Amino acid sequence: MKHSHIYLGFCATLLSVNTVADTQNQEEVVVTAPTMKAPLTLSIDAKAPQQPMPANDGAAFLKTTAGFNVIRKGGTSGDPVFRGQAASRLNVVLDGMSFGGGCGSRMDPPTAYIFPESYDTVTIIKGPQTVTQGAGHSAGVVLFEQDQNTQEGLSGNVSLLTAAWGRMDAIADVHWGNQQGFVDLNLTNATSDDYEDGAGNEVHSEYERRSGSVRVGYTPTPVTEFSLDYTLSEAQAAYADRGMDGVIFDRESYGLTASHKGISEHLQSAEVRVYHTYIDHVMDNYSLRDKPAMMGYMVSNPDRTTDGTNVTLEWTLSDMQTLTTGLAWQKDEHSNRSKMGMTRIMADSYSNLPRTVDLKTESLGVFAELEQQLGDQTRWISGLRFDDWEAERFGLAAPVTAKENLVAAFTRFEYDFADDSVTTYFGIGYTERPMDYWEAVSAAGLTTSAQLDPEATSQVDLGFLWRQGDWSGSVSAFYGQVNNYVLVYSGMMPSTRLSSCVSRMMSVSCSGNIDATRYGFEADVKGKLTETLSLTANLAWVRAYNDTHDRGLAQTPPLDLTVSLEHQGAAWTSGIVARYIAEQDRIDVGYGSIVGQDFSATGDAAIVSVNTSRQINNKLRLSLGLDNLADVDYAEHLSRAGSAVEGYPVIDKVSEPGRTWWAKLSYSL
Repeated sequence: MKHSHIYLGFCATLLSVNTVADTQNQEEVVVTAPTMKAPLTLSIDAKAPQQPMPANDGAAFLKTTAGFNVIRKGGTSGDPVFRGQAASRLNVVLDGMSFGGGCGSRMDPPTAYIFPESYDTVTIIKGPQTVTQGAGHSAGVVLFEQDQNTQEGLSGNVSLLTAAWGRMDAIADVHWGNQQGFVDLNLTNATSDDYEDGAGNEVHSEYERRSGSVRVGYTPTPVTEFSLDYTLSEAQAAYADRGMDGVIFDRESYGLTASHKGISEHLQSAEVRVYHTYIDHVMDNYSLRDKPAMMGYMVSNPDRTTDGTNVTLEWTLSDMQTLTTGLAWQKDEHSNRSKMGMTRIMADSYSNLPRTVDLKTESLGVFAELEQQLGDQTRWISGLRFDDWEAERFGLAAPVTAKENLVAAFTRFEYDFADDSVTTYFGIGYTERPMDYWEAVSAAGLTTSAQLDPEATSQVDLGFLWRQGDWSGSVSAFYGQVNNYVLVYSGMMPSTRLSSCVSRMMSVSCSGNIDATRYGFEADVKGKLTETLSLTANLAWVRAYNDTHDRGLAQTPPLDLTVSLEHQGAAWTSGIVARYIAEQDRIDVGYGSIVGQDFSATGDAAIVSVNTSRQINNKLRLSLGLDNLADVDYAEHLSRAGSAVEGYPVIDKVSEPGRTWWAKLSYSL
């Protein structure tokens, strides 16, 4: 990829536009370590610059939050992991839409289709402590949302980011509205060349991503809204962890939302959302790399169609009771077609082949979530959900149908101290998760009619939040027992512990149910050391056991600590961010989940980054950063194993980028 570059010198000349900063309205503009401000809930400004470098996809955005890790595969499209859990254990919802990727090897998790800055708010709900966003999400729920913009006239933001390795991001987010309706338009474009790790090795990681979305709303009254939204995106990306690259990532989504407030004395609001998403994905071993000498031309073209309907009703039962009820229906179909040949022309003829459906799923769920104010300082929140889930698998001697009745429930007490300085909470949650697409069509189901039993997670969540003057902080801890945890194995020989195995190319995949125990915590603190110097820090730690085989549970991240200092100057706000990752030697080689397996221990690492920003005037903001200042050569413990790519150094893990500069310019309309 060849891109035009915008140099820092250009950004520096913009300082002459206005040399007097509006210090009265100056705010923190670089997000380094988000802190929890409500029990088990974090809310993050998606448009604020970040360090490390502002994210190019949803997983990279979440990485700055305590407890989150990203399984790196290349320059983009990593898998987000929270508390050591990923994929369908962590639900990602985009403006009320929930969908999976197309690739059978997790090239495209849902976060791969997200450009974070095109959203307004990202909300994280930890653990099985809500039932409104589906069942089975034992790790939690992540909501990418566009806020309701009631501003009349024209408003919006335009931003441009340039960085090392030829990276360039551009985004335009424009809103127009009046009393009768609104139009929201969002355009994004992101490109990058291969990056280099701290050892100077070039990593096969280039990518291009672009998207456009429009939302048109009609508001006949102040309490009624009808809106239609449409999103179109496309991308291609190189991968350092496998023998193929993603040459097409196309997404088309549209939805219709109708809402009305103040319906009656008790029914406060009603909302209906209907949506459709289509994912078309192509991967091959020749478009973005040299074809391996011993392999023919290979291409695969999976796709996925998801349709859904959500109905939500908000009730006020009394001055002390509120109730949320709803219904959620979703239907999903996945198909594939592939081709091999000795010439590129032969492989490229895949588009003439018919598609073969390999999995269909359908679910219908109903839920209710009640909040009871027990007094001025005490709240009780509880929820219950039932889902009827059915899947039909193909590719066997005969189609196999799996049916499950799934239950999710939780109850939580929250208590505020009299002076509001401390809020404590204690919750118990239970959720059941059926096998997802990747588990259903992998070793568990291609050659046998046996199915994986649903995971059943019982978890305690507890903690507290405190506020004292300029300081605040929180601790959130959990302890969970998982029955029928889905464990996945990948290696050259069949697993000696999991019986459901199938050969795949030059490896063997196996999966099965085990019992597991998981516990850990996240802690954060934020406050002012002086009038101009502030501190933010967060810490995450997880411990997990495979109880069935009496050993540590694979794919458990190590202790992770981030500390940042920020100086609020007269004109510039500057900061330094230090991250420490502990070693992890509690591994189970070859075992893990559908997103990755353990293959080696990982040493510790310390990474320091710096940033500075300037509000040039009331519309223009400049942010600069230098990540991995010491050019440390390291890989995350949950990184994927490296693959031999022609023309690139052989790597055992996909390492993180080395020293990386970036500059971001934002303009508010």
